[in-house]
Amino acid sequence: MQASTSISRYSGLDQASSIAWPMVLCGGLAIAATDFIYCLLFWSPQGVAPARLLQGIAAGALGKAAFHGGIATALLGAGLQWFIGCCFVLAYAVVAPHLTLLLRHPRRYGIAYGLLLYLVMNAIVVPLSAAPPPRHPQVAWMLTSIPMFAVFGTIAALFAKRALRRCA
Repeated sequence: MQASTSISRYSGLDQASSIAWPMVLCGGLAIAATDFIYCLLFWSPQGVAPARLLQGIAAGALGKAAFHGGIATALLGAGLQWFIGCCFVLAYAVVAPHLTLLLRHPRRYGIAYGLLLYLVMNAIVVPLSAAPPPRHPQVAWMLTSIPMFAVFGTIAALFAKRALRRCA
């Protein structure tokens, strides 16, 4: 009963002011850090440098030029990775007040949300970006990315719940 009365507070133009932005920023950072560590663990044994991983993210905005931009494009990639993580948290926080199950069960629905994020990122965002397509299909990368996106979705859901609870 309490959830339904507090949900009405999150409708309309008031919604942005009903979100604790520090929680969104922290959640985005948690997702970005988790993703970066995952990428390091996967790609470092194959000889890919950490800066190159971050430049790969910047390539979504800059294309192949990102790989020739040195530390500047690596830092841009880190910033974009954090921004994307924040968007994951914010999207959940915007939708969750309208679907109370998302707030009551963030772990369960966070996993499903992560799988949705995987589909959106790989079917829409990456193909529309300026990033060059991989030369060879990376089946191992794809298969390990799916459960990682479930982790990212769960992190987003938990931080979104905190962001909404702090303002309730």
